[in-house]
Amino acid sequence: MARKTVSLKDLAQELNVSVSTVSRALKNHPDISQEVIDKVKALAKERNYRSANFAETTHLTSTKAIGVIVPNLERSFYSSIISGIENYAKRKGYFIIIANSRESYDKEKECVENLIGLNVEGLIMCLSQETQDNSHFDLARSKDIPVVFFDRVCRTNEFSSVVANNSEAAKDLTNHLYQTGSRRIAHIAGPKKLSITRDRVSGYLSGLQENDLKYNEEHLVYSDLTPVGAKKAIDKLMKSAETPDAIFCVNDTVAYVVMKELKERGYKIPQDIAVTGFNNELHSDFVEPTLTTVSHPTFEMGEETARLLIRQLQSEHKHSPRQIVMKTELVIRESSIKNM
Repeated sequence: MARKTVSLKDLAQELNVSVSTVSRALKNHPDISQEVIDKVKALAKERNYRSANFAETTHLTSTKAIGVIVPNLERSFYSSIISGIENYAKRKGYFIIIANSRESYDKEKECVENLIGLNVEGLIMCLSQETQDNSHFDLARSKDIPVVFFDRVCRTNEFSSVVANNSEAAKDLTNHLYQTGSRRIAHIAGPKKLSITRDRVSGYLSGLQENDLKYNEEHLVYSDLTPVGAKKAIDKLMKSAETPDAIFCVNDTVAYVVMKELKERGYKIPQDIAVTGFNNELHSDFVEPTLTTVSHPTFEMGEETARLLIRQLQSEHKHSPRQIVMKTELVIRESSIKNM
């Protein structure tokens, strides 16, 4: 059996100190007492710890490493953004280290700690769907490491971010459903705590109001972003007193589940119930019927996020926040059009 690799976190837990204390002790940081330094180094030797700390192993003052944390590496949405980040970073002499939070708050915290322990110069990230407390980013701030968020963001008065025009796009999508014959438009939204959820719900409600459609509270259902959550959401939605004739889904993954469930219940899409997604994932043009959705400029979002971070790294004002909103495109396909 292969020996488990010992991490900074393992050493920290055994010594009952923080990951940052272990990291600094291994570098003989002046803020750490000699007693703690000796204990950390002795345990590291005993546990056969092999440091991946670039500054420690190469004696460089700059690692040129940028940490990137995403919620789900399997989705093409994030893969495309990562490609944009890497493309711009490489042109500027940086490389990226990718971590996957798997939509877990605890895993996200671990990723932040581990990347900081690796001496990354900056962090780029998208919040997990579980994240409510964002105090773990204080560690980056305390170590003068800039953080730039994309898509799902927080603390925009402190951290820079790159997002899509979610509210406007959601309103346009709702308008489209009205213009193509739908009148009882429902929305399966994401977790309430996410910024993208709040923005898309706001746009959905604006679209209803703009078209003089009455808001039905039973037609707004919040869900997590998993297939199981999507199935529960459609079950709840279809039990409402008034069956919707259109369902605007928070993303394409949820939309795929909704389409499958509706077909199994005997509904025709879009004749009985129109369905739309959000994000324009790779499969949206291959499902039956093809899915109307909103396309993000994902590669460009990645490049813009990396540009923001590297500008901060090269500036005297590392923590002056800047917010960038990028335009999306409504991609009209078969799943939404009743009257054409």
